[in-house]
Order: sequence, then structure tokens, then C-alpha cells
Amino acid sequence: MRVPFTPRLLRLLLPVAACGIAAAGLWAQSRGFGGGQIYVPPGTRTAREIGSRSVGTPEWENPRGYTADVFTFARLRYDAAPRPPGGRRGGWTTDLPDADLNLSYRLQQLTSLRVDPDARLITATDPELPNYPFLFAAAPGAIGLTEAEILGLRNYLLNGGFLLMADSWGDADWGLIERLFATVLPGLKFEELPIEHPLYRAVVTIREKQQVPNIRMGIKIPGTQIQHRVIFDRQGRLVAMALHNSDDSDGWEREGENHEYFEKYAEKIAYPLAINILVYVMTH
Repeated sequence: MRVPFTPRLLRLLLPVAACGIAAAGLWAQSRGFGGGQIYVPPGTRTAREIGSRSVGTPEWENPRGYTADVFTFARLRYDAAPRPPGGRRGGWTTDLPDADLNLSYRLQQLTSLRVDPDARLITATDPELPNYPFLFAAAPGAIGLTEAEILGLRNYLLNGGFLLMADSWGDADWGLIERLFATVLPGLKFEELPIEHPLYRAVVTIREKQQVPNIRMGIKIPGTQIQHRVIFDRQGRLVAMALHNSDDSDGWEREGENHEYFEKYAEKIAYPLAINILVYVMTH
């Protein structure tokens, strides 16, 4: 079910009004489900083909004539290669499909973007990958890629694509991510994105980096600091971003399961940051 648009979210989005962002209602209320790995048959193309693992996902349609001219949330499918030795729990299906569809809906609801209501699941070797300038990877500490997928992801990122990663934790995960990207983008390195970067003012003004906990486990590693690590290409374009020591995709997936979690983490942290990232990378 939908509940009325809240004054808190309205205040949150006041700086957005100048960008032509329109607001509608909020999604869902409370129950609890699971969001770990699931089996997805080969050939599954969209998140909409997978049943909700939370409280259900919103549905919408774009006007005729806009079906191809839309933004599509695309998720990286990485199940052709073994997970790296020491790879953490989780995998490419973590938080699927609710994170993908809820964030897609929020973009449709709160920005002037027309957004694909089905989202997309895609491998790094799919010839259609260049059609999707935004790509999301869940649990990047578990990513294993074939040689062909490494080449495909490299070509994608160096030719206009952008990869966002969320739900990685601690030094072990980060070491695996760095080693992977040393092969994907040799010669380019991660750096911490300073809070003064224009990305944090693209739509909503964000003044500090905040952690989104897993809804069941809370802050997973006490004392860890949220890090927004990025890679720029040699022309200075942002090509990859890892939201490390944070579970932002849980904020999208679980928004309807617990009102306090929604208010503290989805509404205040996960959605504003995601909207800023998407608007920034789609316009730069």
C-alpha cells in the first residue's frame, strides 16, 4: 500500500524544486523478509521477472512513445566465474529485485526522469551493455569475473559507462575490490571522494557521509568509517564508485519493512545519495 508523502521528505527535497523534481506518495509499510542470494535462471533479463522478497514493489507505466527513451537501472550479473578466494558472503543477487525496483520508482517519483519500470539484469559480456550508462554491482567483495568479463567491463567503463557498488565491509572486502580493479582498470586507482565534490550538491545538499546499516544486523562493524571511494579516468570522468562500509542498497530494498529504518536510513541517507550520484553521472 502507499502512504501519504511526508513533510520530512518534502523538506529533504526542497533544494530539488529548481531542478523540476515532482513528488508523489511513499511506498509500503512494515513487515520483514529476506534479501540474501537467490537463484536466478539464465536468460532472466529484468528485475521485474523476480518476485519481491520484501513488501512488494511499485508498478508504473510510461506514456506511449517513452518506452525506449527512459533511464534504466542495470544490475551486473557476475555468476560465470568463481567467487574470489576469501570472498565475503553475498553475491550479485543481493537485495534483488526490490532494491532495483524501489530505487527506479523513487527516481520516477522524485525527479523529472522517465524511468524503466522493469530494470535490467546484464553481464559484462552482453553486447547490449553499452546501451545502459549506469550499472550497479551488489556485494562487490564477492565479484569474480572471467577474462572476457574483465575486458567487457573495462571497455564499458572507459567508453562512457559508470559502475556503482554498495554493500562491502572491512579491509578484507576492500582488498578484493582493489585487486579486481587493478585488472579491470590497470593504471587507475581508487581515491576518497571529498565531501566538497559537486556530486554532493547535484540535487540534495549532503554535508557528511553517513552509514546505512543492514536492517537486521545493524552497524556491521562498529567503529568503521563510511567511505566513498571512486575512480576517475584519465580525462577526469567519474567511472566507478564504491560505497564502502555501508549497505545503501538495503536502504532501497527494505524501505517498507520498518518505519524507523525508513526514516533514519532510506529517507535521510540512501535515497538522497543515490539520486545525487545518478543525476551527477548522467550529466557529467
